[in-house]
Parts: sequence; C-alpha cells; structure tokens
Amino acid sequence: MDRCNFRCPYCMPAEVYHERFRFLRSPERLEFAEITRLAALLVGLGVSKLRITGGEPLLRPAISDLVADLATLEGVEDLALTTNGVLLAQHAVALKAAGLDRVTVSLDSLDPDVFARMSGGRAQLARVLEGIEAAVEAGLSPLKLNVVVQRGVNDHTLLDLLARFRGSGVIVRFIEYMDVGTRNGWRLEDVVPSAELRTRIHERWPLEPLEAGYRGEVARRWRFVDGQGEIGFISSVSAPFCGDCSRARLSSDGKLFTCLFASEGVDLRELLRGGVDDDALRAALIELWRGRDDRYSELRARATREDKAEMFYLGG
Repeated sequence: MDRCNFRCPYCMPAEVYHERFRFLRSPERLEFAEITRLAALLVGLGVSKLRITGGEPLLRPAISDLVADLATLEGVEDLALTTNGVLLAQHAVALKAAGLDRVTVSLDSLDPDVFARMSGGRAQLARVLEGIEAAVEAGLSPLKLNVVVQRGVNDHTLLDLLARFRGSGVIVRFIEYMDVGTRNGWRLEDVVPSAELRTRIHERWPLEPLEAGYRGEVARRWRFVDGQGEIGFISSVSAPFCGDCSRARLSSDGKLFTCLFASEGVDLRELLRGGVDDDALRAALIELWRGRDDRYSELRARATREDKAEMFYLGG
C-alpha cells in the first residue's frame, strides 16, 4: 500500500504528501491474486519469509484476505506485517485468524509531543499502544517495535520507551535515521550511531550480544543481562550490511526492487497483465536476482544520487 495515515517527516512529509497529492489509483495497484502469484513463484525459488508493509497496509480493504492467500503457500515459514499500529486493535484477531504470524509496529517515542512531531500529528499515541496490546493478546508474536532514531528529536526519550517494554516480551529495535528517498532532509549529523546508543543503554541496563537468528538478519541482536528481554540495532549508516542482504521489495504497483535505496525497479505488473506464463515470470525473477549489484549503504560516503525511491513506496 502506497498510502499512509501518518505524515512522518522522515518518510512522508506533509508539505509534499498533502491532500492533493496523487497516490496510485486502484487499477494501478496489484490485485491480491497478482501479489499471491508472484509470492508463490518467489517461494518456489527459495524465499521463506514474507512481509506485508507500506505505506500503511491496514488501510487496504480486506487485507486479511491477502494474508490468508499468502499463508496457504507451501514453504512460507514466517508471515509478518509492519504497521504504524493505529488500526491494529480492530484488525489483530482477524489477521491472526487469517494466518499472520507476527507484527512489527513503528513507534518512535512514548513522549506525546515527540510522537506527534514524528508522526506528523496525525494520530493518538494511545491508539498505537492499544494496538500493540491487542496484537500481543491475539498471539501475533514476537511483536517487534521499530524505532527510527534522530539526534535532537527523539533520542532523549528512548530509555523511557525501553523501560516501558523491558520484560514484556516485546522486542525494541533501534534504526539509524537513513537517507531513504530524497524528501526527508537527511543529514549525517542527525544520525545517532548504534554504538553510541548502545553505550547509553548499557550504562543503565547492561547488555550482552546474541548470535544472529539467520544469515542476512538486518538487526544486530542484544539482550539485557538481567534477563528482561532482547533489543536490536539496525545500523545501515554506521555498519552497512549490503553483502549479507537477501531482501527484495515488491511495490504496490508491481515493481520489484533489490535495494531499499534503489531509484528504479523492474516492472512485473506489465508482465503479469501481459499474459506471460509462470515460466517466463520465474525466468525474469531469476535474472533480476542474479544481476543485482546493490551496495548503496557501503558506498554512501561517495554517493550523490538524488533519484532514490521513497520509503513509503518501497516499504521499510
């Protein structure tokens, strides 16, 4: 889904994505059957983890139907959804019943003023917290929180956020503020390196490292020494992980991207609606994956590209 009910300045600033902004029209978006067809081919090629994201995926009508379709694919080991949480309370039970395994909720601060600033003032913090509680009660776990960290904006509130979720089973993951897209005014000085943040946390609650759960896992895992849970750090800026990346992203209008920082994707919607058979689609997917050479994060210091696709369009 390319639409969202937030206007986070680092993703969809309101001055750009205003009421008159032209988002995709329904015929331009992939239908659920088209998404499922591509997913089935990708799973047949070795993909085992699927994530529904956005924008805000819970804005798409009948999203549980898509979850149900994807959950039936043999070979899918993990089916997740990323959401801002505002609509989660009303969907959690249906999503679980449809076959969703877990959810990740984007939540940048528990301070009401900071939350309002970072969400574009479009939602109430209480509704997000209600959504988190409903998801946990529905069994959509382990639930993860994604926290984008910006120096001077929300970094002073992060220990309070951790204190709230320590010992709850919720995994908090801190994401270095990234230069995704071209419209968020990114500056390197706004980044809080994960190592710096980890030191701050360790001084209050000692941490120890954990092994990666699987090769290509983007978050570096740590746990509290006192046994009160796990946290993670996603460090695309200070510690790029391009060499181990195994992710691909399918936009809602059918373009496949092999990098979050890419400017162009391969148009699969044209193939889908052009009548090609599964063998031709499979061959296109194989060729695309074998030909990828994305290393944007590793080359960031020398990069000057100003045409990257926006995060809301690709999904985080």
